[in-house]
Amino acid sequence: MTTPAGRKVRIRLIDRAFEHGTRTALLSEGISYTFAELLRASEEVARGLLGGSPDLQEQRVAYLIPGSFEHVAVQWGIWRAGGIAVPLSVNAKVPELEHVLDDAGVSSVLVLEELSDPIGPLCDRLGVSTVPVNRIPGRLSASTPGTPSTGRTQELPEISADRRAMMLYTSGTTSKPKGVVSTHANIEAQITSLVEAWGWHPDDRIPLFLPLHHIHGIVNVLSCALWAGAQVETYSAFDMERILDRVGDRAYTVFMAVPTIYVKLIQALESADRETRAKWAEAFGQMRLMISGSAALPAAIHKKWTGLTGQKLLERYGMTEIGMGLSNPLVGERRPGAVGQPLPGVNLRLVADSGEVVEDEGVPGEIQIEGPAVFTEYWNLPEVTAEAFDGAWFRTGDMAVLEDGYYRILGRLSVDIIKSGGYKLSALEIEDVLRQHPRVQECAVVGVEDEMWGEAVAAAVKTSGGDDLALEDLKAWAEERLSTYKIPKVLKVVDDFPRNAMGKVMKPALKELFDSR
Repeated sequence: MTTPAGRKVRIRLIDRAFEHGTRTALLSEGISYTFAELLRASEEVARGLLGGSPDLQEQRVAYLIPGSFEHVAVQWGIWRAGGIAVPLSVNAKVPELEHVLDDAGVSSVLVLEELSDPIGPLCDRLGVSTVPVNRIPGRLSASTPGTPSTGRTQELPEISADRRAMMLYTSGTTSKPKGVVSTHANIEAQITSLVEAWGWHPDDRIPLFLPLHHIHGIVNVLSCALWAGAQVETYSAFDMERILDRVGDRAYTVFMAVPTIYVKLIQALESADRETRAKWAEAFGQMRLMISGSAALPAAIHKKWTGLTGQKLLERYGMTEIGMGLSNPLVGERRPGAVGQPLPGVNLRLVADSGEVVEDEGVPGEIQIEGPAVFTEYWNLPEVTAEAFDGAWFRTGDMAVLEDGYYRILGRLSVDIIKSGGYKLSALEIEDVLRQHPRVQECAVVGVEDEMWGEAVAAAVKTSGGDDLALEDLKAWAEERLSTYKIPKVLKVVDDFPRNAMGKVMKPALKELFDSR
């Protein structure tokens, strides 16, 4: 189809933006931006990336930009030019960035000027072009260096729904994160399912402080809101003082966060004076919807939040590969400790260890998901992709049980997956890094139960000299090599590890070493 502005798109999220026109789409750094301004800026980005060529033809284009108007315009611009968007974590360290750029075969990186160090030198070393993005209200500059001007207005390509659109890197049972590839059709299915289930409408207003290299922020908050014509207020990170001020001003109707943030908000409410606590609690209570996800929400936190605010959090379940799969209902019982029922368009089954499909309640099994929202492939990993599916069913690796019509998550099949602070982490990846420490001879990483983080990263290490190693020293060393949320929060120096007959570390037994912490 051809939009009123004469720019070809078939990405329905962007097509709908033309209909929203002069409505406010984003509040960013104190400035309001309409959908029309977002469309203009994304068009400029797309033209700059194309540089006279008709179509990027699924080139991978990465971007390192915090939550902002610029971030959204760049993401849409990459899509409108026919590229695959590869968002980068603003907290990632050089080795993590290098893995993504190299694995994805990125052609260029769009970066906000104040974040150009250290990614600029890294790109120079890898031979990847960098495209500086400037903060200019209502406009963006993003032209590839050395690109000649055509002197005419360039028409953008028409993008089909089956085009690959986005690559998000997620930790798994391999030592390095894998690129999860989704098409525009996959993303659209994820959005429309949630818009229907959670009752999104144009008058909604939501803060966005979640990471934008993660599906929770990209789809559940940003894309659903913009699809509905609602308003998003962006934050470069979680700024509790500023967010609570805005909550007190009744700025939002919808709120989404991970359990760790709800724990911090509870602490803030409980430590506030009576008048301030009442103001915040009443404002939270007036919101039409509050959601928790990306990690299990302890039932005690669920109940405490309700007691403080009167608001019953809606807990849901999803992952990068499937979008959202299950949700407690918008209208009806929101059961603490449960993740509800399958969302619209989602087919779910539980499969027992025997390979049989579970037919009865109370019998645990692995969650397997089928439907249009499920991702297409792990980038350049055909064998890993094949292993992840049973026919059309994606094997999530999460165990669950159906109880009185609601699903409850039991945990991961793999002990090498840690869910901490809303992130899914690979213990193997963290172990690979820790082994590079000059005093670490051997190590093993597990997740241990933690009220704040859900699971805390815990490392057991055997040192080369048999001497002690302080947690703070290990943290300081790891800061240059691992994102903050991957750095161990607990450390034990051991003489040896519990092992099976084959000499393999038995991680369930290893967890018991941390029980007395």
